[in-house]
Amino acid sequence: MHSATIKEVLQGKQLLQEITVNGWVRSFRSNRFIALNDGSTLNTIQCVVDFEKFDENLLKQINTGAALKITGTLVESQGRGQSVEIKVNNIHVHGTADPETYPIQPKKHSLEFLREKAHLRIRTNTFAAVMRVRSALSFAIHQYFRDNGFYYFHAPIITGSDAEGAGEMFRVTTLDNKNPPLTKEGAVDYKKDFFGKETNLTVSGQLEAEAYAMALGKVYTFGPTFRAENSNTSRHLAEFWMIEPEMAFFNLDDNMDLAEDFIKNVILYILEHCTEDLEFLEKRLLEEEKSKPQTERSAMPLIEKLRFVAENNFKRVSYTEAIAILKNSKPNKKKKFQYPIEEWGTDLQSEHERYLVEKHFNCPVILFDYPAKIKAFYMRLNEDGKTVRAMDILFPGIGEIVGGSQREERLDVLKQKIADLGLDEKELWWYLDLRKFGTAEHSGFGLGFERLVLFSTGMGNIRDVIPFPRTPQNAEF
Repeated sequence: MHSATIKEVLQGKQLLQEITVNGWVRSFRSNRFIALNDGSTLNTIQCVVDFEKFDENLLKQINTGAALKITGTLVESQGRGQSVEIKVNNIHVHGTADPETYPIQPKKHSLEFLREKAHLRIRTNTFAAVMRVRSALSFAIHQYFRDNGFYYFHAPIITGSDAEGAGEMFRVTTLDNKNPPLTKEGAVDYKKDFFGKETNLTVSGQLEAEAYAMALGKVYTFGPTFRAENSNTSRHLAEFWMIEPEMAFFNLDDNMDLAEDFIKNVILYILEHCTEDLEFLEKRLLEEEKSKPQTERSAMPLIEKLRFVAENNFKRVSYTEAIAILKNSKPNKKKKFQYPIEEWGTDLQSEHERYLVEKHFNCPVILFDYPAKIKAFYMRLNEDGKTVRAMDILFPGIGEIVGGSQREERLDVLKQKIADLGLDEKELWWYLDLRKFGTAEHSGFGLGFERLVLFSTGMGNIRDVIPFPRTPQNAEF
């Protein structure tokens, strides 16, 4: 017999029919009531056992965490809390779970404890809800770009270039780490490595995506990226996923328009398709915030916050205007900022970005035209010679969620910027070729997927929105 999902069964359309379900036991009360969940929904189906009909040794195998196959008749529930239940005719135990050692018991566990059980934490309602929302966001992203004429491009994970210029990259090598070959000068001889040169795990697929955009028009990447930044914070991961669209013939305004429309659309998608999970996560967040000081509580409940972002225009503000606002703000004048704003050219920190979003404008903000000296080499230089056509989207509770720019399409300007930053022009020969052969204005942006999931679920730590987090001193699973 074909088994149904618990989500399907709870709709009650198979009333008085014999059905089969599979799942994991959440609880087994009084040797009579099995609460079964299969991951298709937050809810469990109650399976009612007439213990006189079943072998006692079989029933002893049914503990929290055990995997079961249950066949029975779907009937109207006699109890409270569910409309239907299964009157059990047959039980097959796929696998047992020792109640003495199974860690996910029917009680509240701390998020810190569950991070140590990342292989099992998905069996809790919180993580199941987060990961279903993550899955829905992934689908919405692909659907949005497909509907808008983009081609999905797979950027290489192993690269010889550092797109961000930060140098915080994981090295890829097959050389003997105890006795690597050396050059005459005593340096490691990477010519004898697997790729014949020094290579790393990518921090961004942008540069390669630009090449494809300059032939296919509009492309996007959606894949894993890596950064060897020793940051043990609630906002950083060593391995994370990035969405990076690149568009030929797009200027900065086009880029901002697309980024705003994209974010609104994917949020609207989960509001429509993840109602049950978002309502659960909102309730969880409201309970959590009761223990926080009033000043640290979110201004809006989760679903209201998502609708606010999806249904309102983002405020567009130049970096220069933002600096003036921050410089004259009360927190800055009263020295409440950890990093005081003293002059134009300062690199904004999360506390500054969140002040603009949460206190000053009370809406998502797009900052644009940043100082050239604090941005990457590939961003188009403005006519003032001091700023570049960069843009960042700032969200409440997160700070920067999107970073992008119009790319520098002028060969002479790009070569000068590479020289000024001390980068190796030879390593970027193919990137410079794009400016030699049919150059045109083009733009793109990067969205850290986990930050989008973090915002969309109301979770407080980025380690709780990726299945198996990779952070400094942590690659356990």
